[in-house]
Amino acid sequence: MGVHDRPEEAHAAPNLVRPYTLTAGRTHSGVPLPPEAPVGIVTPARPAHWPGNDVRAQILALCAERPSVAEIAAHLSLPLGVARVLVGDLVVQGYLRVHATLGEAATADERRELIGRTLRGLRAI
Repeated sequence: MGVHDRPEEAHAAPNLVRPYTLTAGRTHSGVPLPPEAPVGIVTPARPAHWPGNDVRAQILALCAERPSVAEIAAHLSLPLGVARVLVGDLVVQGYLRVHATLGEAATADERRELIGRTLRGLRAI
């Protein structure tokens, strides 16, 4: 199956500018966010006043499952740098928090799971 064999893809033009308009051209987050870092919602959750289709609302919805930054980028079809800036903004604003990645005491199974999730997220980007 070729790149444009599906009708919806044949007419889709690449959108290279739009994601960076979401960050006002910023490319760095004010928060250190490695791709494998799990991100979750701050509890109690602050009320957000964005429409459901706003990318910030979509990120908050995804973070109920504590995805990694790479997974957020993949789920929303955003470049990793854009996802980092948006997630960083939401952390600074008090909506999200970054959970620690695995430490010295992590089991082999926990490490394999983290590596697997990170690779799946990166492949999907």
